[in-house]
Amino acid sequence: MSSGANTIETLDVTVNGQAHTLAAHGTLADLIGQLGHAAESVATALNGEFVARGERAARVLRYGDKVTCFQAITGG
Repeated sequence: MSSGANTIETLDVTVNGQAHTLAAHGTLADLIGQLGHAAESVATALNGEFVARGERAARVLRYGDKVTCFQAITGG
């Protein structure tokens, strides 16, 4: 689209050890949706730090970020 040398239209992140590409400026919430997960069905961590469900839309991903998605465990 743009011919600028520094324009990045996509970025690569790692999710549970596997490479994924998404649109530049995508958020953690965008990625969860792209992966086909319902927001309430998974817990997430970004670069080893837990990210609450309500904070995902504000967490813009950067090239090389490492995301972990896992089933939330409930019960007792």
